[in-house]
Amino acid sequence: LFFFQCDNAKGLKAFYDAIKYGPNHLMVFGGVCATVTSIIAESLKGWNLVQLSFAATTPELADKKKYPYFFRTVPSDNAVNPAILKLLKYFQWKRVGTLTQDVQRFSEVRNDLTGVLYGEDIEISDTESFSNDPCTSVKKLKGNDVRIILGQFDEEMAVKVFCCAYDEEMYGSKYQWIIPGWYENLWWESWINSSHCLSKNLLAAMEGYIGVDFEPLSSKMFRTISGRTPQQYEKEYNAKRGDGQSSKFHGYAYDGIWVIAKTLQRAMKYLNATNKHQKIEDFNYTNHKLGKIFLDAMNETNFFGVTGQVVFRNGERMGTIKFTQFQERKEVKVGEYNAVADTLEINNNSIRFQGLEPPKDKTIIQEELRKISLPLYSILSALTILGMIMASAFLFFNIKNRNQKLIKMSSPYMNNLIILGGMLSYASIFLFGLDGSFVSEKTFETLCTVRTWILTVGYTTAFGAMFAKTWRVHAIFKNVKMKKKIIKDQKLLVIVGGMLLIDLCILICWQVVDPLRRTVEKYNMEPDPAGRDISIRPILEHCENTHMTIWLGIVYAYKGLLMLFGCFLAWETRNVSIPALNDSKYIGMSVYNVGIMCIIGAAVSFLTRDQPNVQFCIVALVIIFCSTITLCLVFVPKLITLRTNPDAATQNRRFQFTQNQKKEDSKTSTSVTSVNQASTSRLEGLQSENHRLRMKITELDKDLEEVTMQLQDTPEKTTYIKQNHYQDLNDILSIRNFTDSKDGEKAILKNHLDQNPPAQWGSSDPSRTSKDPIEDINSPEHIQRRLSLQLPILHHAYLPSIGGVDASCASPCVSPSASPRHRHVPPSFRVMVSGL
Repeated sequence: LFFFQCDNAKGLKAFYDAIKYGPNHLMVFGGVCATVTSIIAESLKGWNLVQLSFAATTPELADKKKYPYFFRTVPSDNAVNPAILKLLKYFQWKRVGTLTQDVQRFSEVRNDLTGVLYGEDIEISDTESFSNDPCTSVKKLKGNDVRIILGQFDEEMAVKVFCCAYDEEMYGSKYQWIIPGWYENLWWESWINSSHCLSKNLLAAMEGYIGVDFEPLSSKMFRTISGRTPQQYEKEYNAKRGDGQSSKFHGYAYDGIWVIAKTLQRAMKYLNATNKHQKIEDFNYTNHKLGKIFLDAMNETNFFGVTGQVVFRNGERMGTIKFTQFQERKEVKVGEYNAVADTLEINNNSIRFQGLEPPKDKTIIQEELRKISLPLYSILSALTILGMIMASAFLFFNIKNRNQKLIKMSSPYMNNLIILGGMLSYASIFLFGLDGSFVSEKTFETLCTVRTWILTVGYTTAFGAMFAKTWRVHAIFKNVKMKKKIIKDQKLLVIVGGMLLIDLCILICWQVVDPLRRTVEKYNMEPDPAGRDISIRPILEHCENTHMTIWLGIVYAYKGLLMLFGCFLAWETRNVSIPALNDSKYIGMSVYNVGIMCIIGAAVSFLTRDQPNVQFCIVALVIIFCSTITLCLVFVPKLITLRTNPDAATQNRRFQFTQNQKKEDSKTSTSVTSVNQASTSRLEGLQSENHRLRMKITELDKDLEEVTMQLQDTPEKTTYIKQNHYQDLNDILSIRNFTDSKDGEKAILKNHLDQNPPAQWGSSDPSRTSKDPIEDINSPEHIQRRLSLQLPILHHAYLPSIGGVDASCASPCVSPSASPRHRHVPPSFRVMVSGL
């Protein structure tokens, strides 16, 4: 019986009419429409009739409890699922997604596929279904990173699906679509107008999809039960068909006739062997025994037909499933699956993928550690080694010349600590460059703590020692009470130790309460630079803890206060003019450079957190620059001074001692010979200031001498001084300078008097008594009188300019500490100097 019209009423009426009005039928052959076939197959049990279909593929008919007398020579739609399982295993696809049209036929296949894949180590990561618009489901599949899509939909929906796939870029070398293969030839041309896609876009999305369907005719060159090969049968069929429309079920119909024939043959043999009185002609619809014999004979079917090996398993045909691939607007057979042997054959010469290899079943995420470049690490390590060599050279220089006056005054022990701090800072660079590519995770976590400790202690040691030196200079020169103050190196070491103790307290609390841990930061996936079908997920190692910001804030605050303290000391001691003691200028330069570089380095390091090479380069260069500039500012000036003029650095820049004056001052003052005697430096400063004032007096006396010599050639314009004032003038002349002996004006006056011995002031020359006084004004006696009067006046006029005498005082104001030889002579008159 053939039910050509898919009408349930007509099909059911035709079946009942054949039962009621026709002869007794042994079997029912046919049933194309699934709905009609299922209704008739369900009622066959009441008539003991076996039905064989050659075209009904609906999975519903596989239910033997509901359709026990139903067989079919065509494989069920569910028969493709074992073949798909084999294909997935062949290409090692273990993660798939399904996209199903909301139709019972496709839903049943999808449900059966889920059962087949269950327990086979294949994950269905996403299951999507749609009614009319598949774009939302396609987008969800992409969002779930589904690469292998198993589709169940008809031709019309297939066009829409591939349009959506093109829009979502779910095609090409990264995706593989597996869809039903029973579509008509050039099926997309019939439905292209129903979509919004251009033809070329649709074909681009379709390129490479794999279709799965039963094989219409076997490709084997074996002779079938009819004596013909499948190829000979096809040739004969096409010849007899002529121009008529071909059906892909004709081979199954042909094999179905042979199935019925072989079933009846086996039943007749069985009846002949068991019951010679009963024949198959005796069959009627109430004869359950013969119906059971036909059913058993049908299950025993096994022969090679034009569609392959014909075998039933629970009424289902164990056929051959073919795989075709869409290549350049046509479908090409690339493999087949034999359900009987459970084998898969793939023609690797025919199948081709758009990539270099089959697509991956998911985005292969390869975690790649962003590590520090080895060449960069080598270059910066070389620079660090050069810095450590320089620091070692400074250390050698400091130790070798520690007994030199210049080095002694600059505190060699503190200098050693500065060098030690610089070398510790240098050493931390090696640890900052070690990441997961060099050390294990556990070692990296240890390095997180070690490098933090080394850098922190190194910074405090270097700058703490520098600031401690400056503090000693500040304490000595700002001592307003002028008491003897001795600050030894031991006290400075205690100060540096206190700073380090604060560091240790912070670091220990940090380590105990919230230790640094290795954390891994994952970044967004990036395409593979080599073009492989993988995605690179960069990961970066960090040293972090729960309250990282708080701990860094504490450390930065402490270091900032230390820097401010150093700036304060440098400013306060800026006027101390002994270079060997005072490093304020260099400290200021160092703090400025270190502060600016640390601020810039911290900001850039934070912004380049995801770029380890840049971050390491910035951090390393900042440490190298800060350590190098600090060491050079401290030691290079000393090295240059020691080689050029070592004595100049140990004395005040405002004066230069003469050789005789050095010998004289050495008897009354204590020179600064070592850092332990630095407390006498203020006394030395006062002595030098006193010496400067004395030199100033000498210069003024020279000027006085020049003026005096000029007066010798100048006519006397003043009136004659009465002789009754000579005694007072001699008293004025007898007053000595308020400074020590060796006064310049005394020597000048003595030389002048030696050259011009004066006559007795109280005597008179008889030869000149008769002359006019105006004519004798240039006589030696008059010159002597003028000098005796003018020299004290000039001396008193110049002394107020240098602080030696009050302008209102007629005689020098002698200091209480002056020499005992200085005696105060009460003036007999006052003198106003209006100019010479």
